[in-house]
Amino acid sequence: MEINLGLILASLINFFILFAILKHFFFGKVKAIIDEREEYINEQMDDAEEATNKARLLAIENERILKQAREEGKKITEEKKRKAEEIYDEIVLEAKNEANTIIERAKVEINREREKVEYQLKKEAIDLALELSTKVIEKNIDKEKNKELIDEFITEVGN
Repeated sequence: MEINLGLILASLINFFILFAILKHFFFGKVKAIIDEREEYINEQMDDAEEATNKARLLAIENERILKQAREEGKKITEEKKRKAEEIYDEIVLEAKNEANTIIERAKVEINREREKVEYQLKKEAIDLALELSTKVIEKNIDKEKNKELIDEFITEVGN
């Protein structure tokens, strides 16, 4: 095997000519396409990273809003419960006051009726005593007769 210098030199010259032609006509365009594709991929990666960051921030914000809504719901529930207890206490107090008022009215009415009955009894006793004394005076007789009249009068009144 012999090394042919002329052939190596001709191959090198052909290689450099082909390289110069390819570089002049194709490498610029291929490099531009590769650069454009690389830029597009980088933009897509940046957009994806930005979208991931936005999604992460939105998730954090949503969690904060959810926590705040839970706290507000808890506060509202506690406030409603407190108001319900206040209303219950007011109703119980009002019912007790009303019951006391009814009891006091009933006591007053009972006292009024008792006084009325006592007055009626006194009046009837006085009327009976007057009637009895009138009869005794009309028939002013002896003690035995007076006793008989009183017993007779009591019997009549008893019936």
